[in-house]
Amino acid sequence: MLAAFAVLTAGLLAFHRTVPNSPGRLGSLLEAFLPWLGLVVVALLGLALLRRSAIALVALLLPAAAWTYLFGELLLPGAKSRPNDMVVVQHNVSDENSDPARTARALADAEPDLIALQELVPPALPVYRKTLAPDYPYHTVQGTVGLWSKHPLTGTRLVDIKPPGITETWSRGLRAVVHTPHGDIAAYVAHLPSIRVRASGLESSWRDESADLLGKAVAAEKLRTVILLGDLNGTVDDRGLAPLTSQMNVAKRGFAFSFPAAFPVARIDQIMTRSATVGRIRTLPATGSDHLPVAARIALYGDAVGG
Repeated sequence: MLAAFAVLTAGLLAFHRTVPNSPGRLGSLLEAFLPWLGLVVVALLGLALLRRSAIALVALLLPAAAWTYLFGELLLPGAKSRPNDMVVVQHNVSDENSDPARTARALADAEPDLIALQELVPPALPVYRKTLAPDYPYHTVQGTVGLWSKHPLTGTRLVDIKPPGITETWSRGLRAVVHTPHGDIAAYVAHLPSIRVRASGLESSWRDESADLLGKAVAAEKLRTVILLGDLNGTVDDRGLAPLTSQMNVAKRGFAFSFPAAFPVARIDQIMTRSATVGRIRTLPATGSDHLPVAARIALYGDAVGG
């Protein structure tokens, strides 16, 4: 029995893409929590040792190898920083945040070049602007998402990622050109629709539609180097984000589980790049939000500018 569970766990890890997404988007649901199958391996190992089952111990080599192949690299230390690296921070600040000033100061303390925020509400927006202004003189806000920068911004505009099924006013995407000392970078900030886990499975159709629209916008971007920061309401293993992960680089170091802040079980706040490398991703201390901020160092490929 233990050996059979070990083989099943190995199969889910190695062939998670073959798990059907209907009914209930079970494939995406599995992929949202895929790293946690490592705990199943640990539990099976304990039972195998307790029962002194040689067959189970041998079978456990399969899921252990599969987990290591998928996630072992995330445990390695990050590369050393380089002179033209950028530091970026992504944070869903929560529309119920009771202390936006403290949140803004905590993000600025990380000394990033860019700060991307979601769930900006009118009462809190002036506080973020005032608190961040001394170190981040350039910023743009579109709807409920915003970008603060140490470098000049131009070409700021709304990116329409609203699924057709949403009829109310809804603006959760922006694009801006960041003029860095190493060249121009297209920065995208996005907040994809929430997903819900119910008895029937995962409800993510709006999130998936929004990810597809965002993926098309990034694919059409003429600048070579792109940085995407956002609450994407999905992990990088979730096939629902394939329109983005299929064309962009994701962090190869660090788990940085960001949600929920009280007991993080998944990283749904993402930093992705095109023609640049995402270094080790990490979480920052908790703020007044139900998300943890995430930060990463971006290694640019020479001069970023290019069409």
